[in-house]
Amino acid sequence: MAKVSLQGITRKFDNVTAIENITFTVEDHEFLVLVGPSGCGKSTILRAIAGLESITSGELYIGDRLVNDIPARQRDIAMVFQNYALYPHMSVAENLAFGLKMRGEKSTQINRRVQEVAHSLNIEHLLKRKPKQLSGGQQQRVALGRAIARQPQVFLLDEPLSNLDAQLRDDTRAELKQLHDRFRITTIYVTHDQVEAMTLADRIVVLQDGVIQQIATPQEIYAHPANRMVASFLGSPPMNIFPVIYRDGNFIINHQFIPISDAVRRRLQLPQGASLELGIRPENITIITNTEITEDIVTLAVEIDLVEPLGKEILIRGKFPDSHISINLFAPANWQGQKGDRLTIKLDEQQFFLFDHNGRVIAD
Repeated sequence: MAKVSLQGITRKFDNVTAIENITFTVEDHEFLVLVGPSGCGKSTILRAIAGLESITSGELYIGDRLVNDIPARQRDIAMVFQNYALYPHMSVAENLAFGLKMRGEKSTQINRRVQEVAHSLNIEHLLKRKPKQLSGGQQQRVALGRAIARQPQVFLLDEPLSNLDAQLRDDTRAELKQLHDRFRITTIYVTHDQVEAMTLADRIVVLQDGVIQQIATPQEIYAHPANRMVASFLGSPPMNIFPVIYRDGNFIINHQFIPISDAVRRRLQLPQGASLELGIRPENITIITNTEITEDIVTLAVEIDLVEPLGKEILIRGKFPDSHISINLFAPANWQGQKGDRLTIKLDEQQFFLFDHNGRVIAD
């Protein structure tokens, strides 16, 4: 196994910059996830590491070896693609063995390795089948097994679960995590799914428009996003972000007032009339009943647009009255309400995020 180091990597296509000044290090045995919206450059980074894309500038190391000019086949990496790329005329066993045969391994070693990997992935009963006889989940396991069998220094995964249905994707995601814990292969994983990123990663690299926005653990990114883009991208449903105006110790949202504490006011030092964006996650919003309303509780009014029961809880999508400012929040599973109702809610001041007009964090 080996660490992977990218130092100022840039990739340009004519006059278009796909990725710019990408710098990070994946430590030995680490599971790093590249996440971001479509077109952000995450697959380009992965392909550059694999040697499938040339680098315009910067340095790429696998272990202590500079690999900028080393062809893909000599980088000792294994890659799993979204479409699995299995050989249709070969059996599962032959697909698993293919990489080992290309490296000139002895047949006894190949057979032993194939059996070990098949056992680890619970596909021993599929070894004689052809890919067309397998389900999508089984094909995915074979593709993973073929990569694992080679025992590469680095494991690259490009959205490998996107073709699976929701339940199978959840199950395979858990299996991936267990496989990494078992084999400890340095892994770089690309996804646009923030749930996959949060559940799989030791660390996450968030990208937008070919530029790194933040690198941190899932917990750190969720609790302390670096900017508005990261805050709104990570979380399901995403963080609520409202335009607000600061005046006389209050945030004003759609003509409704939220007083802020003296401590917060002193820390922010905001000028009168400052236009900001206030962020708060749905789980930090509480529905207040009429019997719970007191003079010291500051509440807001919300109109319900949509009610989505999720089993253990209910997701409410609404908006502030007479506005187009939307808001998402959760209610208990036994909550009773419907579209058109008006709710009274309370925001947890301790969970506020503030952003300036450029999306930079003012406070979190």
